[in-house]
Amino acid sequence: MSSSLEYSSLESTSRWKNLPPPPGFSKTVTSAKGNSKAIAASNPTPEAYDQLKDKRAWDLAISPAKSLPMQFFMLYMSGSGVQIFSMGIIFMLLSSPFKNIAGMNEAFASFAPSASKSPKSLSTLTLQKLAYFACNLLTLGVGLWKCRSMGLLPTGTGDWLAFETRGLAPELSLL
Repeated sequence: MSSSLEYSSLESTSRWKNLPPPPGFSKTVTSAKGNSKAIAASNPTPEAYDQLKDKRAWDLAISPAKSLPMQFFMLYMSGSGVQIFSMGIIFMLLSSPFKNIAGMNEAFASFAPSASKSPKSLSTLTLQKLAYFACNLLTLGVGLWKCRSMGLLPTGTGDWLAFETRGLAPELSLL
């Protein structure tokens, strides 16, 4: 008994071999702009591959900003009261930028150019990493704004009364 299956014998004796292909099907890859585009797509050059990696790196860099509308909606729906649901959303919103920034070099390592000697270096894809850092800071700012609107951040003078000292009482004399 053979341990491998031989599919080539099935193709020559298939009774379905003489059927025409379905409408719209073609075995050759053609492009509406010409065959040169199809040939270039089948054999990408290293420069084209690096350009594609650069584009994907930019997509990753602005991905925290793309999630901000959903986070704004979640913050709106959680309300301004201090409940367990709103605290969970705030914790997620405040912790995710720190996690993202800590793993920034690993996240961008797969998008490093082919000529890069160390893909996890801070100097590779500098602009994309700066944009990623800025978008994460924006997310952190949104979380801190929500904390302030809920009254969780000590921003008023009444929040610091425990640390203030009382002045001397003025002397009053009735004589």
